[in-house]
Amino acid sequence: MTSKVRPLFRKRSEKLGRLNSFVEEMVTAQKTIKAYARENSVMDKFKAINHEAVEAYYNADYYSSMVGPTVNFINNLSLSLVTVFGALLYLYGKMTLGNISSFVLYSRKFSGPINEAANIVSELQSAAAAAERVFRILDETAEKADNKGATELVDVKGKVEIMEVSFGYLKDKMIIQNLSLIANAGGLVAIVGPTGAGKTTIINLLMRFYDIEEGAITVDEQNINELTRKSLRKAFAMVLQDTWVFHGTIFENIAYGKENATMEEVVEAAKAARIHSYIKRLPEGYSTILNEEGVNISKGQKQLLTIARAMLMDAKMLILDEATSNVDTRTEIQIQKAMRNLMQGKTCFVIAHRLSTVRNADQILVVDKGNIVEQGSHKELIKKQGFYYQLYESQFE
Repeated sequence: MTSKVRPLFRKRSEKLGRLNSFVEEMVTAQKTIKAYARENSVMDKFKAINHEAVEAYYNADYYSSMVGPTVNFINNLSLSLVTVFGALLYLYGKMTLGNISSFVLYSRKFSGPINEAANIVSELQSAAAAAERVFRILDETAEKADNKGATELVDVKGKVEIMEVSFGYLKDKMIIQNLSLIANAGGLVAIVGPTGAGKTTIINLLMRFYDIEEGAITVDEQNINELTRKSLRKAFAMVLQDTWVFHGTIFENIAYGKENATMEEVVEAAKAARIHSYIKRLPEGYSTILNEEGVNISKGQKQLLTIARAMLMDAKMLILDEATSNVDTRTEIQIQKAMRNLMQGKTCFVIAHRLSTVRNADQILVVDKGNIVEQGSHKELIKKQGFYYQLYESQFE
């Protein structure tokens, strides 16, 4: 019976997980659903998924509920046979009434735990099926521990060197091939190129979210594989295209990356990010509570908050991955000017699709298919009239 019931409970957990996932996804995307008038289609799909979940629940409960009554029936049947057989022995004088009563009571005591176990077998099967999903997550490969003897990255200057690095998320499909570059301390390096060229992958390798297959990456002439991940990542301040805020005050969100940050420091960072005037217009100012999704502020304002958070961090290196994609061009130019003044002496890596925003970079790396195809300043690359020139001109067509 276990071999029959276990797959049913496994299927029930799977269908319930799919139903919950679908509901969460549709609730999150309700504005998009309404914008495209897809309410009826979503309801039909929900009904189909819900029907599958109900069917899985019914089958699992139906077959599992048969175990308890079946065992109870067998135990009661055996008790009846014992009683009848004992009565016959009593009639022939082979056994006394006391012996029969004792035997019946012993049989009841023996079958009692069996009946109880049979009645909860469905709960045990359900728990086992749910545990399989939990253990599947626990069995996933964890991030590798730091190498033995790994040292802390201290007194950071910010010089980064990538030497003939090759990497692929799949071993048979390399994204980065023989990549080399030098970012001097305090310099501004822009990484541009078409979608899928490997720009964000370079950032993931710098932060050691993934380990490289070949080559080496050094920070201040120290191989990052010989450094602790915590000290390496604390040396970077990072602003991504996908913004993140948590439930708490605006002050707490901006001060997230720096312990014991003062109000003066937070205000200075907010002013540099061009978000201070907006915050002051709020009824509670810097004490305004944001929810987990940050739906009570716009995407652009949320991105400015994350930029202020990065500015506040005492890090020698800054990574901006399309960090100003949700703000208008005028605000973006103002932020870049403020950031250049604020990040003096710090190494900056900027990934951008709008090439007009990286013209002031010390060096521009043009990445295509995992390789740096061009490298130089904006004026130098325009004069070459190569791949960068084509990308630059295409945004004005």
